[in-house]
Amino acid sequence: MKKILVIGSLNLDMVVNVDHTPTTGETILSNNMEMIPGGKGANQACAAGCLGADVTMLGAVGNDMYADIQMASLDKAGVNTSKIIKRPGTTTGIALITVNSDGDNCIVVVSGANATLSCNDIDDNITLIKEADIIIFQLEIPLDTVCYGAKTAKALGKTVILDPAPVPKEFPEELYRYVDIIKPNETELRMLTGIDRIESHLSEASGQLRQKGVKNILVTLGEKGVYVDSEETGICQIPAIPVDAIDTTAAGDSFTAALAVMLAEGKSLQEAAVFANYVSAIVVTRKGAQSSIPTLQEVQRYIQHIEADKAS
Repeated sequence: MKKILVIGSLNLDMVVNVDHTPTTGETILSNNMEMIPGGKGANQACAAGCLGADVTMLGAVGNDMYADIQMASLDKAGVNTSKIIKRPGTTTGIALITVNSDGDNCIVVVSGANATLSCNDIDDNITLIKEADIIIFQLEIPLDTVCYGAKTAKALGKTVILDPAPVPKEFPEELYRYVDIIKPNETELRMLTGIDRIESHLSEASGQLRQKGVKNILVTLGEKGVYVDSEETGICQIPAIPVDAIDTTAAGDSFTAALAVMLAEGKSLQEAAVFANYVSAIVVTRKGAQSSIPTLQEVQRYIQHIEADKAS
């Protein structure tokens, strides 16, 4: 199997369950708060590890108990954590997450050590990039670092996958040129393109990204499935798998990771997207970030169950 490198964020998620998402000025009560390893980069590395990939994580944490919780979770998933940087004098990133009764979430991220991951760190770990085949980025680390890392990876002939979240106010246009696969959700695609009513303008929006240099666009649409615009296979839409969602945290991260894992196994982009769709369907039925990620065996059993139901 090809090697995967995730360059990105590591957070400790503080998750609060609420009946409804509070509005401005509103105070509500919750009876439950959990501390769960998270961060988009770490979630993707964890999911790839759980799915059996050869995956390494490059990021930064503080020298604190939150880092210990995060490292233990990644180690358990089989992720190579030897290159995660411990920054003295900083804290591990924190994500404050509210999850309402419909399973929808709102997230505030305190970057902490994630904000210190630099271009120098990319240079110091150039061997990791040279040894990897697929490099995954997100946008919870400095944009300059993402651009430099993606440019470096592209120059070395690597497959670059970008999960463009959170979308910054000023998205660096040059980054598109270094990305092979971009995976926004519909909100992120609207923010990237400025196109409203994105669901009815998916072709126009994805075409805009292709004109900027991205070869393949996958848009996750929740209960409406996945839209794929690929230079190899053209346009298709993968239907959603009906589930009762409990918590959507890490669903997109798990999709991205599963996509990379299948590509590392030599699957086509469409085949990889179908598999990733199953993985994210499982994740939304469970609480938490890394705690919701299934193993490869669980996904295989789930697919068999779904296919058996279709046949009956």
